Order: sequence, then structure tokens, then C-alpha cells
Amino acid sequence: MAVYDLYSTRQRRLRGEEHDVYQYEEIPEKLKVQIVHILDRALGDKKLASIKTSDVSKAYRVIVNILREDIGVFFLPPSRNAHVEPYEELFGYFLFAKDVEKCLDIIDLSFGLVNRATRYFDYMGRRDYEERADEAIADLNIRFKDNGVGFQFVDGELIRIDSELLHAEAVKPALRLLNTKQYAGPHQEFISGYDHYRAGKNKEALNDCLKSFESTMKAICEKRGWESKSGDGAKQLIDILFEKGLVPPFWQNQFAHLRGLLESSIPTGRNKQSGHGQGATPTTVPDHMAAYMLHMTASTLVFLTTAEQSLP
Repeated sequence: MAVYDLYSTRQRRLRGEEHDVYQYEEIPEKLKVQIVHILDRALGDKKLASIKTSDVSKAYRVIVNILREDIGVFFLPPSRNAHVEPYEELFGYFLFAKDVEKCLDIIDLSFGLVNRATRYFDYMGRRDYEERADEAIADLNIRFKDNGVGFQFVDGELIRIDSELLHAEAVKPALRLLNTKQYAGPHQEFISGYDHYRAGKNKEALNDCLKSFESTMKAICEKRGWESKSGDGAKQLIDILFEKGLVPPFWQNQFAHLRGLLESSIPTGRNKQSGHGQGATPTTVPDHMAAYMLHMTASTLVFLTTAEQSLP
């Protein structure tokens, strides 16, 4: 079931009442209820979950058990009843939770399960299960956007977004281009940078930016058979890519500034803010700096991987 574009929604859009700026401090009650409806369609509703031997009940129990252990409780609050079904326990906790990260944990776990396992459920028997999973994730992302909450479920991961344009034009293409066996390392590092950023660990996010940048260049060298040393850093790897014609010779002048950007932006941002000892006064990497570096990294990775694909 796709999200309907209702009359009232269209009118709000015409009046310019759509969310322009994302917030990250709250998961609104409306969004929580919408997410429950989406999971009802994707994993199964309360009626199906009440059948203890069903795949639906097992799916919700997996999520509940992970959360119980992580939080360190025998029952998810506010439940204190051992006879409560996993479905009721999970969503009771979800609707009760005020901490945004606890809510995001539930969303991440639940839709991670949807992404991996829906195809194995055979309780509906009338549609392709992968298609149902994709539809549920698409609906979730629409609801995030509609409610002005700055997260999206992309490539099996819940990530924070700060600019819809940059997210659409840089982050999503970067994840898609890196989601191959050849780029498995930089893909993991780039996702890790977003995870650190979402958790407020901005220094770690910058470190992962540099790792994914260098790993992408190393992967390109390996894919093309271009010789590089194991200890080569960003500058040495950039030299190899330019020497090997990743940027065509007749564009070299126009890309002189790009070379300077590649050599200085990502490594420098990381080196000055997080890569060396911070001295007596702890350094703080502000959110806007981390967001900028993540988007810059994404744009650079898109350029490098696309340029490599275009080579003969």
C-alpha cells in the first residue's frame, strides 16, 4: 500500500506548509503511529502476531529480545506482564518511549528486519515479498519527510540527513555506487561516518570520511591495476589517479582547482579537527562541520567512482 497523496496534504503543499528544515530531537506521536501501520503491512498486524507459532510472531519476538538485552530489562517498559505478546510489548514501548535514540533503535531494527526477512514470510500469499519490503521502506522515508524528521532508511541503514538536495544528489548516489564488492570497504566506512554523526560522534565521523575517501581511491587503483603502496595516503593516491588519466588531459586545467580540493578538503578537515592530539583544551567538531564534510565526501566519491566507470 503506497502512501496516499490526500487532498489536505496537497493543500498544505500548495500553501507552502511543507517542512523545509529537518529536526532530529523528537519522533512525533503521529509519525510513530504511521510507522506502526507500515510495519503492520510489512511484517504483519496484531492478529497475525498473536499466533505464537507464526513467522510474524517470531519476527516481533526477535526485535523484542534484542531490545530487552540491550536495555538490560526482562520486559520492555511500560509492560510488566510476561504474557504480553511481542507485538504489544514492542509497540507499547515504541509509543511510550520519549528518547529519540530509543525510537530510532526500534525503527532501525524493525526496518532492518523488513529489509532482510520479509521475502521469507508466507502469510499473505498474494504479492512478491521483496516488493512489499521495498514499498514499506519507501513509505517510511515519505513519512519521515512529511513529518520534518531528518532521517531516511537507505541501503539497509538508518541515516541522518541535513540537506534534502545534497542527500538526493550526493549521498544516495555515493551509497549506490559504493554498494558493490569492489567498494565494500569504503561503503562500510562511509556508512560508519553517518552512524557516528547520528550519534553525535563528529570526530569519528571525520575520521571515517577520510578512510572512505582513501579506500575508494585504493579500490580504484586495485580495480584498474594501477600500482600503489599500502602506506599511500590521500595525496599520493590523488597523484596516481591524475597521472593515470582519471580526469582527461584536456580537462586538467579546468580541474586544477579540483585537485587542490581533493588534496586539502577532506584530509585537512579531518587532520585539523580530529586526526591529531588535541592538546590541553579538548577540540569540538560542530554538527555543521561534520555534515559539510560528509556531504563533501559523498560528492567526491560520486565523482571518483563515476569517472572510473567512464574510462575505457
